[in-house]
Amino acid sequence: MAVSFIARRYSVSVKDIQAISDLLPDIWLVSDERNDAMLEQALGRLPRGSGFIYRHYHLNDPERWERFQSLRRIARSRDHLVILADSALTAREWGADGIYGAARSLYPRRRDLLQLATAHNLREIGEAERFGADAVLLSPVFSTFSHENDASLGAARFRLLAQKSPVPVIALGGMTEDNARVLNWTRWAAIDGLS
Repeated sequence: MAVSFIARRYSVSVKDIQAISDLLPDIWLVSDERNDAMLEQALGRLPRGSGFIYRHYHLNDPERWERFQSLRRIARSRDHLVILADSALTAREWGADGIYGAARSLYPRRRDLLQLATAHNLREIGEAERFGADAVLLSPVFSTFSHENDASLGAARFRLLAQKSPVPVIALGGMTEDNARVLNWTRWAAIDGLS
């Protein structure tokens, strides 16, 4: 799936949100300092053709590149999409399928990269659409270790915001298989919940 996603993406109209949505993986693993030691195993356990978002902000540039290359090889062997939390230039140089970040960081639109934006409210969802995001990671749905003191959206508010989104929505924040069932949402991402 990872190799064919970009090619298939451009065989559909950029305006055809449903076609893009149909090509996106349901399950996404997000990297973080706290799940670093378990990433190889987690990537191997993900369903084939899932998504992997590499952040690893805690590493310096050479270490971050080396760790990315090692994890990218594993992800590719499982046909996972590999998204980099960095610039489009860096994503191309490192061999990522796309970029991840705040909506404004996605501008100008890169046709050759999948673009995933972060969003926490309706305004940020609108920004993501305006700046050309292919999908948004809407968070935090539930309480998380990384944002323990932040208010979570909860299932009802998440679904309300997701229904108003003009682009596909990936649930993030306290997500596990059980919470995905409670939320009744098939497309979700996790840091701890998949590690």
